[in-house]
Amino acid sequence: MHLQGRSSSHFTRIPRIFAAELEIDLELHVIADLLSTDPLDYGGHPALKMPTLHTDAGIWFGSLPICRELALCSDLSLDIVWPEDLQRPVAANAQELVLTAMSTEVGLIMGKASGVAADNAQQVKLRASLLGAMDWLEMNHLRAIDTLPPERDLSFLEVSLFCLIEHLEFREVLSLDAYPALRAFGQRFARKSSARATEFKFDFPSP
Repeated sequence: MHLQGRSSSHFTRIPRIFAAELEIDLELHVIADLLSTDPLDYGGHPALKMPTLHTDAGIWFGSLPICRELALCSDLSLDIVWPEDLQRPVAANAQELVLTAMSTEVGLIMGKASGVAADNAQQVKLRASLLGAMDWLEMNHLRAIDTLPPERDLSFLEVSLFCLIEHLEFREVLSLDAYPALRAFGQRFARKSSARATEFKFDFPSP
């Protein structure tokens, strides 16, 4: 199996953490040019996104489908909580806001890299969206996590939340100083061996 993505990507890190937890060897193939319009440069992803998983059985697009496939291929029988298992509004809303914040952050990063002014109306709205999601998660993520089955081995919510939290400061998009509860969650999760094995880094000198 190999994964097309980047070591600096939170969407890529999610399946890398799952692979480590599921004890699956997963080779990372780095996407060299994020401005390319050739799907082949993204492992065949027609929407020019990452990550993409390649196996002998086929190709999977996106973090969640990739994680599902990794779980199916693992010899371990881990108890995994998937987004569709989130029956309580607080947990379902937390998952939605985590994924929304991740996509919003990418928009802010790409806007800055493309030279879009920070006071551009779209950039201002993106930042307001991110702040709103983070404020809600700061107040509610612990209640959301408390609704998860205590016997779980892994949950997509916790992995994606952790990747979002670490990525915000890694890419200097948003300080966590105003979010002490989220920072504490991130610090606890960061002690996992799967988190230590997949720390964010730039694959190239210039991000």
